[in-house]
Amino acid sequence: MIKVIKTLAIATMALSGLIGCSLEKQLVQPEREEVVEYARPANQFYYYTEAQLAARQGDPDKTIYYLRKAVELDPDSAYLKRELALVYARQKDYDPALALIDEILLIEPEDVEALILLGKIKQTQKKYTEARQAYETVLTIDRDNQNIYLLLGGIYLQENQTEDALRVYLELVQQHPESYSGFFFLGKIYTKQGHLAKAEKAFKKALVIEPALLEPRYEMVKIYESQGKNELVIRTYQQILHNNPNEVRAAAELGLLFWKKGRKKEANAIFTELGQRSDEDFDVTLKIVQNYLEPNRYKDAVVITAGMLAGAPKSSDMHHIAGLSYYGDKQSAKALQHFRQVESSSRFYPDAVVHIAFLYQEQDKTPEAIEFMKSAVENHPDNADFKYFLGTLYEENEEYVQAENLLKKAIAIEPEEAKFYFRLGVVYDKSGKKEVSINTMRTVIQIDPKHANALNYLGYTYADLGRNLDEAEQLIKEALKYKPDDGYITDSLGWVYYKKGLYEEALQILKKAAELVPDDPIILEHLGDAYLKTNDRTNALKYYELSVEHNHKDKSAVEEKIKTIKEDL
Repeated sequence: MIKVIKTLAIATMALSGLIGCSLEKQLVQPEREEVVEYARPANQFYYYTEAQLAARQGDPDKTIYYLRKAVELDPDSAYLKRELALVYARQKDYDPALALIDEILLIEPEDVEALILLGKIKQTQKKYTEARQAYETVLTIDRDNQNIYLLLGGIYLQENQTEDALRVYLELVQQHPESYSGFFFLGKIYTKQGHLAKAEKAFKKALVIEPALLEPRYEMVKIYESQGKNELVIRTYQQILHNNPNEVRAAAELGLLFWKKGRKKEANAIFTELGQRSDEDFDVTLKIVQNYLEPNRYKDAVVITAGMLAGAPKSSDMHHIAGLSYYGDKQSAKALQHFRQVESSSRFYPDAVVHIAFLYQEQDKTPEAIEFMKSAVENHPDNADFKYFLGTLYEENEEYVQAENLLKKAIAIEPEEAKFYFRLGVVYDKSGKKEVSINTMRTVIQIDPKHANALNYLGYTYADLGRNLDEAEQLIKEALKYKPDDGYITDSLGWVYYKKGLYEEALQILKKAAELVPDDPIILEHLGDAYLKTNDRTNALKYYELSVEHNHKDKSAVEEKIKTIKEDL
């Protein structure tokens, strides 16, 4: 099924742009260059030196080539094999790396470096049992390796094997009494087990070893909060701020605590100072976002940002954050008020504009949203996103000619932006230009082969038209690689099977789609169709009636199906 996303509705997620979410880096293997050999001595030391030089030059292919030559000349060298395995591992080429490690361990089962590399590769592959076995073996050979305790304990914690993790960290602090990490993780485990006195003692030991650490103090705050020891909470935050005066999290939490305890003067002093700092240091604003907006602590964020604005009343950054806070707290009028105070010179101005338009739209004031965005487009003619958002508003208002024109203008400014083409393809489809829509969706996929929505849209369109069904199946399965739990894409796959006459397969897939999205009328109708084709009229009737209850757009068509079944029963 095609899920037509209201673009403005995702404006509330624009926060991800604010905090600069990290992008996933894709490692692209370089093309392997053929290494031209010249006359040279057949000597492993020569090849090893060449490999080191290639590594320093950042050329992993040549590094591997020369190390392989060195290993060929000295096949008994565990050192050379480890070096080669390490390069393979760094390139995420794990099979040859593991093969080399196996060769090393076959001859020398207690080769610690090979075992450690084996553990790290298995951990990267999420084969935790094998990783644990490798690390446990290392510790039977080398009790002094602190890092292995931490790696092993981390795996046990990740798998919720608390007792095993406890054993590992107890052994770590016994072998290394000055391991602050060991005591810190012991504190975490004891807290999880409810042994709060032991946890507090472990965290305090970590602080004796490393007094500047922040995390043990924050963990102690959690313990004191769970015990209702507010004065100890306050004192701990004050200790953090004494050692780290610029620690935003501690200051904000202390201010909140004062506020909730009615100590408004102390709270406002802290918030005002944070606001003043935010004018000079964007990191202050960033920390507020990370600690309060990302975890959806909107009510706390409202208190903090309102206080901070006392120290920075003209800060566009703070008005934007306040707008997001009030919006999250469902106070739309106040959110709108703050978004309007974001200056056009601000980095957040485009986001604020979109939020304002969205707030109008949310209040069923689409004409006002359109007028507002028209003004933004006129004042910022080179902003492709503004044209894009205005286009989506026209689309929502079923003014498809205006939507098409604006989206084309956005594309003229940013011709490689896939989302503009996708929206244009949707507009073409809604305005009855089916073939142009299909071609436009193909353009989206050319620009972004992993665009799940475009893959699904094209696949579902073919399915609905009853043509190119094999290609439709491939497109939708590709979309599911990127959004495996998307009910709408799952529905599309079921609909392809239905169109192919594979009704039992369609039924199973459509049942899953209805589990993922239980209130979508189209999915419910599709499921009713599949039940009807498998001669289960009772369930067909049930899902047709549910489809009508959930406001199917073509209600009369579904009601006709219901009528037919009832007449036959």
